[in-house]
Amino acid sequence: MKRLVERWKDGYDWRKAEAEINSFPQFTRDIEVEGFGTLNIHYVHQKSTVKNAIPLLFVHGWPGHFMEAHKLIPLLTAVSPDHPSFHVVSISLPGFGFSEAPKKGFAQEKFAEVGNKLMFVLGYNEYVTQGGDWGYFITRIMASVYGRKSVEAWHTNFPVTGFPSFFSSPLTYLTALVKPYTSASREGLARTGWYRKYEWGYFEEQSTRPQTLGYAVSDSPAGFLAWIYEKLVQWTDGYPWEDEKVLTWVSIYWFSRAGPAASFGIYAETLRAGGWERLTEFRSNIPLGLSSFPKELVITPVCEWARANANIVSETEHEHGGHFASHEQPEKLANDVRKMYMKGGPAYGVVSGKDGYAP
Repeated sequence: MKRLVERWKDGYDWRKAEAEINSFPQFTRDIEVEGFGTLNIHYVHQKSTVKNAIPLLFVHGWPGHFMEAHKLIPLLTAVSPDHPSFHVVSISLPGFGFSEAPKKGFAQEKFAEVGNKLMFVLGYNEYVTQGGDWGYFITRIMASVYGRKSVEAWHTNFPVTGFPSFFSSPLTYLTALVKPYTSASREGLARTGWYRKYEWGYFEEQSTRPQTLGYAVSDSPAGFLAWIYEKLVQWTDGYPWEDEKVLTWVSIYWFSRAGPAASFGIYAETLRAGGWERLTEFRSNIPLGLSSFPKELVITPVCEWARANANIVSETEHEHGGHFASHEQPEKLANDVRKMYMKGGPAYGVVSGKDGYAP
């Protein structure tokens, strides 16, 4: 921490980082949100040179931001006869990065509304999504509310699901009770137990006392750096973070439009609306692709628990990787997304007239 603080104070070149950020085409749009007026939303919009590229909305989580996709974007927009290409939109969620913060009461459904309306104003009446962390829950709601209307398929690297319900899926419930778990499932549940026991404190604090915590981190750059840096280290799979990358990651929060603490609001609003467990009630039958990484925070036996409630068409279990898959393992994540939509893949052609291939 001392090294990072000294570097941030005296040696860190924000202008260099800014130039890298500005190498991506960025824009802002006013989005009208029902009950909340207009929010000015920031986003990256990187188009492929393929006219028929598949529109994809990337939704980050916490402590992520729009640049979490910066390694993924060139891979997904790349052109090849061997895989599809995508038009990628990486949004700054309201209250994050350079987007305007919402008023109190802005629940998860409103984040989903913003994402859907942004894609509409960009001319994408049909599209697919990718997300992890909060991005998973937001895109899950989008798949449920807008599925078959505008969202045609979705992919996540945060495949979280609750234990199946006897009343909604009795066969799945009974199977989950008696079927032995695989070694990978047991390891995943152990990882989840570790997270809930040793890493859950931030979640409770940001959910119940976001303003109090906000005063502390907003008054101390070093304190905020520590708050984020420990997550970058603990939640990845031994990823070799460079000091400059850590400081850029944290600086995007520090220089954010609404301030570094505004991003805590999503936790408090989720709690007020019924807790994150309520979000698992949103279901959809549009195609879903899953990527599992062993150092993710919450790992549940998806095969045994989720099939009754989702149309899972693609699954990949990786040997390495953690919570920030698009940053840690961008090639693997990109390949999983491509595999889902490639010719002969389970979701090929889901977006009308846009299969991702050059004519």
